[in-house]
Amino acid sequence: MTGRTSTSILERLLLFYMIQTPYCTLPAIFFKKNCTTPPDAIQLHGRKGIDEVRMPFGGEDAGMRQAMIISNPSSGKEEAQQYVSQVQEILESQQYEVVVNETAGEGDATNYCLSACKDGCDLVISIGGDGTLHETINGMMDQEHRPRLGVVPLGTVNDFARALNISLDPEEAIRQLRSEQIHRVDLGKINDRLFANVVAAGSLAEALFSVSSEEKSKLGSFAYLKEGLKDLMNTPAKPLTIEYDGQFWEGESPLFLAALTNSVGGFEKFSPEAAVDDGLIHCFVIRSMNVFNTVTLGTSLLFGNLKNHKDVDYFMAKEVHVRSTEAIHTNVDGEEGPSLPIQISVLPQHIDVIVPEEV
Repeated sequence: MTGRTSTSILERLLLFYMIQTPYCTLPAIFFKKNCTTPPDAIQLHGRKGIDEVRMPFGGEDAGMRQAMIISNPSSGKEEAQQYVSQVQEILESQQYEVVVNETAGEGDATNYCLSACKDGCDLVISIGGDGTLHETINGMMDQEHRPRLGVVPLGTVNDFARALNISLDPEEAIRQLRSEQIHRVDLGKINDRLFANVVAAGSLAEALFSVSSEEKSKLGSFAYLKEGLKDLMNTPAKPLTIEYDGQFWEGESPLFLAALTNSVGGFEKFSPEAAVDDGLIHCFVIRSMNVFNTVTLGTSLLFGNLKNHKDVDYFMAKEVHVRSTEAIHTNVDGEEGPSLPIQISVLPQHIDVIVPEEV
């Protein structure tokens, strides 16, 4: 009888403690996640009440899954906003607590994703083009916790989405976010930055910076091909030294390209042997490009045989160093990257991405 009375008192004391104490000060074992409430918010509790505290996540139910939408409002003919509301509706139906962030300038997507990593967010959705995705994944750099990634492609090329069979139709891509299929995907590292798809260097890669947003919107992938052909005679080969897994390539080239996936510049057969999870960098060195071999290079590209062209050297590696005696800029995921020298490596199966259910 004494034992029963003692247990009852302990239970009542514990119940009183739970009622009087903010959930984030209870032992962490009771909860799925650590509390993300900032220290000043905890101090406010008791003076003004927990309802007045503004927290990034946590809300009323600490057990809810957390999702962040990172949207580029200028992508997709400025139709991103209508897609944000659709994505938010789906996530909330799956019991996610959703935070929406719109980018306003360079680096915003990186900072938002970094915040999501530090807050223990479960899922990040990137709504935008390859540039938005590139910034988003860089927020995961050196983070112990990396949320799952969902992609709604609104850009011109969308190579990452193509490689994972994510629909290029935003409406369908949003529906595919309901999928429970997850694919663990490689990322690349160039110097101190991450990349999702491709690194290009050489005079031809530099020429592609002049492709206007209007041309990309009208012509898509062929805008890059058009620009490359237009500047063909003005893009001389430049000296390159490439070291890869203990081997060397040295000579002159108008274009060096390192790909993680099969799709480059919207051409899905550029590197058909590349898989998103093979832990390899697929490298192409074009030794020469002129009016005589342009047709055969283009044909090889379209039919997935570029690596077998007589003017192309192809190799696979896990780490690549590229340098030159001349100043050469790089193109990384369609954006201007660092100048040579560069060091490229692969981070095998580094992030989890939502992909369509297998048919």
